[in-house]
Amino acid sequence: MSVTLHHMDATTDRVTGRDPSRSLGEKCAVFGVYAPGLEAARLVHTGLWTLQHRGQESTGISVSDGVSILTHKGQGLVAHVYDEATLRPLVGHVAIGHNRYSTSRGGDGLSHAQPVTNGAQRLALAHNGNLPSTARLSQALSDAGVDISGANDSELMYAALDRAMALGASVEDAVRDCFPLFTGAFSLALLTPNALVALRDVRGIRPLALGRVGNGYVVSSESCAIDAIGGTFLRDVRPGEMVVMDESGLRSIQIAPGRERLDIFEFVYFARPDSILLGRRVNEVRRQFGALLAREHPVQADVVIPVPDSGIPAAIGYAGEIGIPFDFGLLKNRYIHRTFIRPAQSLRESGVQMKLNPIAEVIRGRRIAVVDDSVVRGTTSRQIVKMLRGAGASEVHYLVSSPPVMFPDVYGIDLPNSADLVAARMSVEQIRESIGADSISYLSYDGMIAATGLPAHDFTTSCFSGVYPISPVDGTVVDEVRETVPAQLR
Repeated sequence: MSVTLHHMDATTDRVTGRDPSRSLGEKCAVFGVYAPGLEAARLVHTGLWTLQHRGQESTGISVSDGVSILTHKGQGLVAHVYDEATLRPLVGHVAIGHNRYSTSRGGDGLSHAQPVTNGAQRLALAHNGNLPSTARLSQALSDAGVDISGANDSELMYAALDRAMALGASVEDAVRDCFPLFTGAFSLALLTPNALVALRDVRGIRPLALGRVGNGYVVSSESCAIDAIGGTFLRDVRPGEMVVMDESGLRSIQIAPGRERLDIFEFVYFARPDSILLGRRVNEVRRQFGALLAREHPVQADVVIPVPDSGIPAAIGYAGEIGIPFDFGLLKNRYIHRTFIRPAQSLRESGVQMKLNPIAEVIRGRRIAVVDDSVVRGTTSRQIVKMLRGAGASEVHYLVSSPPVMFPDVYGIDLPNSADLVAARMSVEQIRESIGADSISYLSYDGMIAATGLPAHDFTTSCFSGVYPISPVDGTVVDEVRETVPAQLR
């Protein structure tokens, strides 16, 4: 049976029993290259730049020349952390990198920046995802006498793998031995002095792409970064699979039986539109989100405008399906971080005004259909409606190309509890009143699934449905996920 979450307390997570203010929640990027004859760290640098949208608080690169592992990490954007002086010493043909997104619960700074290393020259680790329960892993390390004070889930995984290797295990054997202790969502890139290793959890909740570059290989949170370094996308790393890249070539080892359950929020918001997930181009899926939204909720409007950038494909799909002109009514300042992943509420509110500016000539005196990819907290939506009213819109119809976000995410994104989610505490009509729109309409759950062209059982839809394929309580993998969703999403 599945685990279904119906409520989460504002101060104590009733699923995990933890105080959300004390737990880490991350949405990150991993990238790795094994490429003899090429400067791996510089390729990783380009990959991390391309994946900047997945994490903007800190970034790091670890590289090996076949003997030793050298790491450079810093707080801030890729453009700020690396320059010629920092990249020049990072010499070697195998490297991994990480962009981190930290929340107010985990704190900013470099204390948990990745890749994780310890100076022993055995291993470096980059992790995208989250282990909602680390009880088994922590107990195993404590029983072995390992000091785990202050360690987050990524650092606990690293400690287990590194200890196994210190006792003589190869990286492959270390992964086999430790894999059952990793109870949650993870896409990992591991670096040893002579190899790159990639692996995913048995439900494949966070994405991980595999490609070729030169005479070697590359792994990436998204395929768009493989394109950026001149590589060729091959396929997704399969759930439960370990891929080893070394001087012998590429080896695939199925560590445990897997079943694909990719987080559908990757299609809705996170992934770049030029990426490929589960064989589908994200841009085309988002266009279909908009087209199906138009069939479900046609409105009388003079112009369709997107909330840039992730709302653009859906707005194009909506406008094309309904036959209303498309235009850009909001201009984005591309040097401002995504407001959804800014840690403080006060920063989110001021950040919207810094990030978006209305184009009055497109808006004044017109009925506006504005298409957004999702409404999470409602803060951004309220500010956008206010901007459009201020620019002279006669009507504002807010169209959302995904269902209401009603449940917390426990697999690595910043949806910590229901108190933060406007749809968990308000009806659709109350949300409309709260943001000040003339109407608000959401894409149905069934419409969202249909737009992907894939079956519902290929996805994790927990933030919409409250159904969790890996238990938030103890990390147990659910063998059979019941496809039930709240009636209001249908």
